[in-house]
Amino acid sequence: MANQPCLAPGISPALITRPLRRALIATALTAALLGGCAVGPQFRAPAAPETGAYLPDALPAATAEAADTPTGDAQRFLEGASAPQRWWTRFGSDELDRRVEQALAHSPTVASAQAALRQAQENVAAARGSLFPAVDASVGATRSNGLAAGTPGVSPFTVYNAGVGVSYTLDLFGGVRRGVEAQSAIADLQRYQLEGTYLSLAANVATTSILEASLREQIRATEEILDLYRQQYELTRAQSDIGAKSQADVLVAQSQMATASAQLPELRKALAQTQTQLAVYLGRFPSESQLAALELDAITLPTDLPVSLPSTLVRERPDIRAAEAQLHQATAQVGIATANLFPTITLSGSYGSQAASGGDLFGSGSEAWSLGLNLLQPIFRGGTLRAQKRAAEAGLDQAAADYRTTVLTAFQNVADVLRALELDAAGLRAQAEAEQATRSSLDLVRIQYDDGAANYLQVIDATRLYQQARIAVIRARAARLTNTAALYTALGGGWRGTDASAFADAQTISN
Repeated sequence: MANQPCLAPGISPALITRPLRRALIATALTAALLGGCAVGPQFRAPAAPETGAYLPDALPAATAEAADTPTGDAQRFLEGASAPQRWWTRFGSDELDRRVEQALAHSPTVASAQAALRQAQENVAAARGSLFPAVDASVGATRSNGLAAGTPGVSPFTVYNAGVGVSYTLDLFGGVRRGVEAQSAIADLQRYQLEGTYLSLAANVATTSILEASLREQIRATEEILDLYRQQYELTRAQSDIGAKSQADVLVAQSQMATASAQLPELRKALAQTQTQLAVYLGRFPSESQLAALELDAITLPTDLPVSLPSTLVRERPDIRAAEAQLHQATAQVGIATANLFPTITLSGSYGSQAASGGDLFGSGSEAWSLGLNLLQPIFRGGTLRAQKRAAEAGLDQAAADYRTTVLTAFQNVADVLRALELDAAGLRAQAEAEQATRSSLDLVRIQYDDGAANYLQVIDATRLYQQARIAVIRARAARLTNTAALYTALGGGWRGTDASAFADAQTISN
């Protein structure tokens, strides 16, 4: 049996339902007859930019330079292709995949953005409630004496009452609908900001992991260079003992060894800082994070790179979609401020009963009903309402300018990274050639030094050049990987209207 409403004794649900139904029908018919269009500007999504390219010159089919070194392959640009959602998997590292997915599932920044989206969605539901009549039921009892009732000498008595009231504010000029529209735009904004949170978090984990691998490789290279200096120092000291080298040569060798050794603490400090930063990205305390070592050689350079069409970029970047949602909200705010200048009509109705006992409620002669209509027309508010309308219009102008700034910045991001990828390839090739040349030169100088045909300063200079070239190659390799990740990020990271709020729930992470 269906649950019946809890009413005072003697109240028949049918007696309340019939008048209430009449009031609701009358309210709905009146709203249909009087409901007008929503005032204020209608929102339309901005048109895609007319520009057809990211760069002033034509985009090449591929990077022209290729180096005979890891991550030295040429990269091809696939015009018209969009970034894949799980773009980080293109780097071929299981450890990198694990880190990114763990961050997406456990980062508190994601949890915060998800909560903000849920809050905005509930605010939309709350705003939509204003489109419907408000229906309230009341039941009460009052105990009083005759003096309180205005009749001295009457014994104390109890009055029971019960009733239902209906009220509805007609949305003649669309102020309520504009309010719902504004709240919906805020929910869209939060959804795109959540997508942006996923995108930036994945990019941060990827680039920080690449930096970590680069620092680990730089430390290894510096340790090997330091070992060369140490060997040279031992050799020079032994030669000094037999009079073949001076004490000055020994001091210079010792100085170079100490200088190389001094670089290691800074590199190790930077490595430790990247590891603690990664722990935070992954939603862990630094003391609890156990990161497997990620080697630079284990990260593969993607060779096929998507380049979205300029006309589609505005639909693929979460920050542009968020700016569009803010523009939508600002447009709705103008409508709200405009509607506030016009009359407000409220319909109300009530049906109830009042009796000396609960059993007599809704009996003969105890019923009471009312219907009402109230019109409120603002006449003088000290200029407040028109000032609010002008303020909303200024907010719309600001949102439009902010949207254009966001679009321009997005195109700048893509242009910068496309140019960087071309130059990174050329830079890595030059650095690799320099490393090979300096290594050959160092080997030759050391042979000449052992034969007495070169002095120790020449050995030091050749070692220094080799050290610089090797570190430069490591950094150039990391730059190619980092800027490749930056391209995926600049293209929106594959979040093309995806429901990002459900993405983390779909992840299966083994911690």
